Amino acid sequence: MPFFYSLDIWIIPVILAALWAMWASANVNSTFKKYAKMANAKGLTGAQCAEAVLRAGGVYDVRIERINGELTDHFDPKAKVIRLSESVYASNSVAALGVAAHEAGHAVQHAVGYYPIKLRTAIIPICQIGSNLAMPLVLLGIIMSALNLAYLGVALFGLSALFQLVTLPVEFNASRRALESLKSENILVGNEIESARKVLSAAAMTYVAALAVALANLLRLFMLVNRNSRR
Repeated sequence: MPFFYSLDIWIIPVILAALWAMWASANVNSTFKKYAKMANAKGLTGAQCAEAVLRAGGVYDVRIERINGELTDHFDPKAKVIRLSESVYASNSVAALGVAAHEAGHAVQHAVGYYPIKLRTAIIPICQIGSNLAMPLVLLGIIMSALNLAYLGVALFGLSALFQLVTLPVEFNASRRALESLKSENILVGNEIESARKVLSAAAMTYVAALAVALANLLRLFMLVNRNSRR
């Protein structure tokens, strides 16, 4: 069979995974916008919510800042700062509080030494190096018929999938901590908790989809190199 015929066969899982990732991204945006219209009963803002979750977790050395953009929220462990987007920082919506609590959950993870987030932080540099070298090594190995080099490239690309895999428990745990704090601290009440859960569940699906994309690409590269090893 022609080379590109084989390549096209294994690109199908990549396309399907990419479509799933696109759906997950669109879903998290639509879910956020839906519950961004629902103000919480206590009128708390995202920034106030994050501060309350931090206090509940015994964290007092993390700052909260506003940043530009929408859903650009993140926790910076090096600077010890939670950066909340414009649609979250000053908003009193249930969606905003869910996102803010999630980011505060990451800060609590670092404070208590949650192992998966320590592992993810530790492997970031090697994963970045691996992802940069993977494709050049695969292509060079195929062109030079140096299969060991090509398989090394595949293995290095596998680090991207490893990173996405380690990310899953980190994100799921941060959401669990967020929901527990929102409930135990009476930050959200009644059906507000379930609404926040839907926002965080939609966000979680983006990480599952990202893992699927990484695994599909890893499979495609492996099959590509494996086919060339038989030529």
